[in-house]
Amino acid sequence: MKTGKPDTISLEQFKDKHYGKAGTEKRMVLEAGYENFKIGALIHEARLEKGLTQQQLADKTGTTKSYISKIENNIKEVRFSTLQKIVEIGLGGHLELSIKL
Repeated sequence: MKTGKPDTISLEQFKDKHYGKAGTEKRMVLEAGYENFKIGALIHEARLEKGLTQQQLADKTGTTKSYISKIENNIKEVRFSTLQKIVEIGLGGHLELSIKL
């Protein structure tokens, strides 16, 4: 009988084991999907913080409630220009982009 904490691994170790090392095709697909999920989650959180419904945000940005919902639920990727409108016009925020090498 084993006692103590069960064997645990870090998130990086889990990704390496199940999706391959960083740079492999399967891993890149996973990480790209995570970035899209993160964008949707950030929009959702900011929209709620501003007290807006999906319809109100859509109206402010010239999109549809359905499109906002699809972005927030990681069903549809958002174009950069649309993301800029959502953040700056719809949410009154500022979008920052960085490139790390």
